[in-house]
Order: sequence, then C-alpha cells, then structure tokens
Amino acid sequence: MIVHHFEETIGGRAYQIEVTPISNRWRAQLRRGPGMPTAMMPFYGQTPDEAARQLLGWLALAHQRFAATMNATTRASTL
Repeated sequence: MIVHHFEETIGGRAYQIEVTPISNRWRAQLRRGPGMPTAMMPFYGQTPDEAARQLLGWLALAHQRFAATMNATTRASTL
C-alpha cells in the first residue's frame, strides 16, 4: 500500500499526517501510534496533497478557534 507522510506544526504542536489511496481518491488522517485510536474523521481529495491540505486547514481553523476562546477567557478572568 502506498502511504504519503506529511508533518506540519500548527500552534506550536507537530501533527503527523498519513495519506493513503482509497478507491479513486486519497484519504488523509492523523497518524496513530500503536494501539492509539483516532476520533477524527478522515479528509479526502483527488491527490495526496489535496487531502492533506484539507485536513491541515481544518486543524488550523480548530486551533484558531481554540486560541480565540482561550484569549477571551484569559481577558475575562483579569477583569
């Protein structure tokens, strides 16, 4: 089986992504360690890069929302 690997840092955290062929498209998901389940849904694309970019885009958006929530909470607690 062909497996493409990508690594990206978002918000100071390193993410390892594996992209594998599924029928006529590519599936990207976070790399799991032995015995580690994943709760995140996979992302699909026509190429390995496209599938990985979609997953990375979602991770970046999730991090931005988390950071905004944390900043708002920190500001509120200092009032």
